[in-house]
Amino acid sequence: MVQSDKHSDKISKARILVEALPYIKKFKGKTVVIKFGGSLMVDSDLKKQFAKDIVLLRYVGINPIIVHGGGKEISRWMKKVGKDAVFVDGLRYTDDETMELTEMVLSGKVNNDIVSLINQNGGHAVGISGKSANLFRAERIKSKQEKDLGRVGKIVEVDQRLLDSLCSEGYIPVVSSIGADENGDALNLNADNVAASLAHYINAFKLFLLTDVDGLIINGEFQNRFNLEKAKQFLIHPDVKDGMLPKLDYSIHALEEGVDHVHILNGSIEHAILLEMFTDDGIGTMICRENFS
Repeated sequence: MVQSDKHSDKISKARILVEALPYIKKFKGKTVVIKFGGSLMVDSDLKKQFAKDIVLLRYVGINPIIVHGGGKEISRWMKKVGKDAVFVDGLRYTDDETMELTEMVLSGKVNNDIVSLINQNGGHAVGISGKSANLFRAERIKSKQEKDLGRVGKIVEVDQRLLDSLCSEGYIPVVSSIGADENGDALNLNADNVAASLAHYINAFKLFLLTDVDGLIINGEFQNRFNLEKAKQFLIHPDVKDGMLPKLDYSIHALEEGVDHVHILNGSIEHAILLEMFTDDGIGTMICRENFS
C-alpha cells in the first residue's frame, strides 16, 4: 500500500478516527458521569478543550453528566473577604458563613463558567445543584476522628428524574457539589462522593474522576487496568494514600452498586477524556466491575 509523505499526517488522523469507531458504536446511548476537578479547573486553555470534548461526546450519542467541586476557587474567595480556611483532620470546616460563600462560588461562578464554555462550543448545558428538584438529599458527617466539620455532608438519596429528563432532551447537566439535608439546610459535599453516588443511582456506564495524577501507581508501576476484586486489595496498600485513597474508595462503591467502569486519569492532559474513551490503551487507570471489557 502506497502512502505519500504529503498525506501522512492526514492518514494518521484518519487512523485515529477508525480506532475510535468501535468505541463510539459501543458507547452510543450510554450515560457517563465525569468529575471535573484538579488543575483542569484553573487552566483556561484546558477548560476550553474539556468543553469541546464534552460537546463531541454528546454529538456522537453519549450522555455526559458533569460534576464539579471547586476547593481552590473557594479558598481564593475566602481570602478575598478576609476569611481563613480552617481544616479538621484534613477536611475543610464549613461554618454558616463559609457555606454561604461556598454555595455562591460553586453554584454561581464555577458552575456558570463551565456551562458557558460548553454552550459556546455548540453544546446545550444546564447548571444545577443537588438542591434542584431535590436531586439529592444529604446528611452531615464528622471527620474520621469524630470531630465536627460544620455543614459538610454526604449523599444519602438521589432522585434522578431531573437528570433523566435533561439527558433525554439532549441537554448536558452540570452539577455543583451542593446538597441539602432533610431540613433544607445547604451542605458542602465532596465532588468525588457526588459523582460516584450519581453514577450509581442513574446506572451510569462509566464514571470518570479527573485529577492531577496519571492514575494509580503501586510499587512504582502504573496500573493501567484491573478489576473490582483487585481494587479492594489495593485499597489497603501503603501506596494508596492522600487524595487517591478516597477516590479508590468511592470507585469501589460505585462499581459495587452497578457502574461498569471507573476511570481515574490526569485531567491536565489535553483531550484526556477522548484519549481514555476512544483509544485502545487509554491514558489512565481503568477499574472494571467484572472482566476487562
